[in-house]
Amino acid sequence: MTISLFEFLNQLVSNLPLLITVILTLGVILVNGWTDAPNAIATCVSTRCMRPGSAILMAAFFNFLGVLFMTMLNATVAQTIYKMVDFGGDSKNALVALCASLFAIVLWATAAWYFGIPTSESHALIAGISGSAIALQGGLNGINGAEWIKVVYGLVFSTVVGFGAGYIVTKLVELVCRNMDRRKTNAFFKNGQIAGAASMAFMHGAQDGQKFMGVFMLGVFLANGVGNVSNFVIPPWLMILCSAVMALGTSIGGYKIIKSVGMGMVKLEKYQGFAADIAASSALFVSSITGIPVSTTHTKTTAIMGVGASKRLSSVNWGTVKEMVLAWVLTFPGCGLIGYLMALLFMHIF
Repeated sequence: MTISLFEFLNQLVSNLPLLITVILTLGVILVNGWTDAPNAIATCVSTRCMRPGSAILMAAFFNFLGVLFMTMLNATVAQTIYKMVDFGGDSKNALVALCASLFAIVLWATAAWYFGIPTSESHALIAGISGSAIALQGGLNGINGAEWIKVVYGLVFSTVVGFGAGYIVTKLVELVCRNMDRRKTNAFFKNGQIAGAASMAFMHGAQDGQKFMGVFMLGVFLANGVGNVSNFVIPPWLMILCSAVMALGTSIGGYKIIKSVGMGMVKLEKYQGFAADIAASSALFVSSITGIPVSTTHTKTTAIMGVGASKRLSSVNWGTVKEMVLAWVLTFPGCGLIGYLMALLFMHIF
């Protein structure tokens, strides 16, 4: 099942619940651009390989390519997010609960952005819709455990593989280039890091773009009174819309996260930034192909930690890391609880 752009626009002007749902979903995607998308270009900007404005434009373009090509190749991530929770039953209450979860995600993510903490909007999304589904169904039967376990796999995968890949790639680069002139290698790694940042932006679109499009399609179906769609096709116009809104968010508020991730956690040289980008984008590619929804934030930041640790553990600013980890740990219970309470409140009011 899918929806054409013409059908969507016709419904948008005549279906108020759909309009509200679309506004909230686009708001979540915009906030994702604030808080998640800047991770892709953080190292590239911090090592002065690119100016922030140019890097943001590049990230926007490759975000779109990631959304487009990976969704065409394998839309499993979007299907996983769609099937992870049960919004069946009364479609009106289901839509209200979904809107409540989106509102909760915007609140959580905006607060994190304000303090410059790169939380995972992927996990905020998962926690928020899970909390609202529990409120809607009156218990844990609102959660599809078989799909939810993939999130746990993704959490472990993004943390362990991100850190390990960052460490190993850095050591390999140092081994290969140990007898080379640093001035010549710096020129190579400057261009290489731009390519690495582009690949990170591509994989960010592949992962996070799919997650939010899955929720977008759920909202469209619920607004039309259909809550039992088992499979759907993401239309190209939605890929373009998602990419454009995400890019807008990055251009508005991305520099705070760029500073926290690229400058505050580890002071990187060009070859180290290259290693972090290659390690993180490779891990994201594997997870996207296998259909595991992972956090681009976790993957990139743990890869940077691995790069810093490859020199010595004291190279990592563990104070900044502690703040990030605390935000990650609090995301599931915090955003889940807000989603749950907001869903109860919204269903009572509406």
